[in-house]
Amino acid sequence: MSSVELPDDPPGFLVRTELDKAAAANGFRLPGRPEGSWRAYRSTTARGRIWLAGRAPRGPWWLAVDHPGVAGDLASLPHAEVGAPARAFVLFDLDALYAALGRAYRLGVSLPDLPLDRFRTATVGLPATTEAERLVIARIGQNIFRDALMEYWCGRCPLTGISEPALLRASHIVPWTDCSDAERLNVHNGLLLSALWDAAFDRGLVSFADDGRPLAAQSLGEAARQALAFDAVPPIADLRDAHRQHLTLHRMRHGF
Repeated sequence: MSSVELPDDPPGFLVRTELDKAAAANGFRLPGRPEGSWRAYRSTTARGRIWLAGRAPRGPWWLAVDHPGVAGDLASLPHAEVGAPARAFVLFDLDALYAALGRAYRLGVSLPDLPLDRFRTATVGLPATTEAERLVIARIGQNIFRDALMEYWCGRCPLTGISEPALLRASHIVPWTDCSDAERLNVHNGLLLSALWDAAFDRGLVSFADDGRPLAAQSLGEAARQALAFDAVPPIADLRDAHRQHLTLHRMRHGF
């Protein structure tokens, strides 16, 4: 793309139609006030606002995001300096625009503090006197945390590619029992792992380096290593600094 290419201002009918369709298809169904080249949208369920712009007839397309957490997790996308109302990224075709919008929506419903807010709303007024009552509250929190991780990791184990929900586990990096409610519901304190990897991670038989590479404890047996396909799985991509902070604690806890 040439450095002088800019969004259409104002956007014509074709661009407006494509932007409205893309936003609605990815959960941003509430239009806002247009701002020059930019069309604004919100969601009833995801945090933050987005703005879209385009260049007729076939792009490129631009996405601006005002939620700092969402923008941070989209940082691998090409950045754009085009007078955007918030941090902006450039997408070179409609498929890329749809993928970025889908990711922005999933992040908007999973990043702090939305899962925590959902937990507080779901448990307000519930008694927590007995152990049974506390277990009910914990189960509500764990289900909300799992739903948030399913959104954040796109319903797929980043190591194995497994996407069957019954075979996926919401793995806390720092254990539930050692966390405040805010940390328990923080998606950066979790990984979505297949059941075998979750068991190994929970027992400290495996951990992960800051670059996402899997690490094996000396006590991990050869049969287990082969069952995990340990030497074949890729590093976990797109870890954030908040993940790395929690993984440091996991490695320290288990002697890596």
